[in-house]
Amino acid sequence: MKKKLSLFLLVLVLVTASLTGCGKPQETGSGSSDDVIKIGVFEPMTGAQAAGGEMTVEGIKLANEAKGEVLGKKVELVVVDNKSDKVEAANAVSRLIDKDKVVAIIGSYSSSLSMSAGDIVKKAKVPAVGCSPTNPLVTLNNDYYFRVCFIDPFQGTVMANYAVNDLGAKTAAIIQDVNQDYSVGLSKYFIDSFKELTGDENSIVEMTSYNTGDQDFTAQLTNVKAKNPDVIFAPGNYGECALLIKQARDLGIEVPVLGGDTWEAPEFLQIGGNAVEGAVFSTHFTAEAPVTEKSTVFLDEYEAKFEKEANAFAALGYDAYMVILDAIERGNSTDPQVIRDKLAETKDFVGATGNITIDENGDAVKSAVIKKVDGGKFVYLTTVEPK
Repeated sequence: MKKKLSLFLLVLVLVTASLTGCGKPQETGSGSSDDVIKIGVFEPMTGAQAAGGEMTVEGIKLANEAKGEVLGKKVELVVVDNKSDKVEAANAVSRLIDKDKVVAIIGSYSSSLSMSAGDIVKKAKVPAVGCSPTNPLVTLNNDYYFRVCFIDPFQGTVMANYAVNDLGAKTAAIIQDVNQDYSVGLSKYFIDSFKELTGDENSIVEMTSYNTGDQDFTAQLTNVKAKNPDVIFAPGNYGECALLIKQARDLGIEVPVLGGDTWEAPEFLQIGGNAVEGAVFSTHFTAEAPVTEKSTVFLDEYEAKFEKEANAFAALGYDAYMVILDAIERGNSTDPQVIRDKLAETKDFVGATGNITIDENGDAVKSAVIKKVDGGKFVYLTTVEPK
């Protein structure tokens, strides 16, 4: 019995030693092994914002296919679903940093989800680049968060100008999602600009709210209808806003309804149907008006791979990835601190959505595009440059 036990222990020791000797070398904490660089992605692939996350990830993966190596190393994407939830978003980023050891992070669609990750990337000193989170608070007082999109003070002003100067509106009603920092913030900037443009402190005749996931907007719309505004501004998620507009038309409200960049999703058209015809919103990019030579490259690559027209969120995802790789190349390093420093120095980077310069707040100075739903499609109206 002792012989058998001794023989068993000897075999066990030999097998363990063999496995240890043949195992993979341990990666360093930098997220970069001898031949692989890891970049994390946390986007909503399920939940209320899934359409936005899916479009964004399409663009990120397309960029990775177009440029899958930097500094002679393969770039590996580690994609985690944040499930359209703030807590899940924070957990996803913690996992990417602590477990996957990524050198940089891309995300997230939805300002609230991005803001949930802010303190985590700041504490860990791992840079993050947002594709489309437009609330100014995403990057405020955070040297490790950047973005490749415009921000809401500009977006709100763009839509207020459209309401007043193009539609001739003198009064407006606001319908906002109180659970979304994006919706609340963008509403504020629209209101401030609308009041200034009209010269009337009482030009906002109704302000009403709902919660993410609501499906019945009868109470809010009844209040709005009673005030008879010239225009409605409803910056919220594509799903709720499509339903809201549909119910507004059913109640006999025929005034123009305006929104923000989250409306640019196929689901907005599918849910809203004929009711969303004429809806106007701001966004970041249009296939109808390429702005750089990289725009054309992106459009060709996207349409070849996905056999559909490109969208703004895919273009922003593409740019976020390319901006990170540009920072790695300019710094000649995969150290997160060096990447952060080079991201902060980004100037006149030629992206799919335009030339990108990162300002002192980590924000991109970019133009805005205005689109309208016409014939069941998103149709380009105009481009507005920042002043």
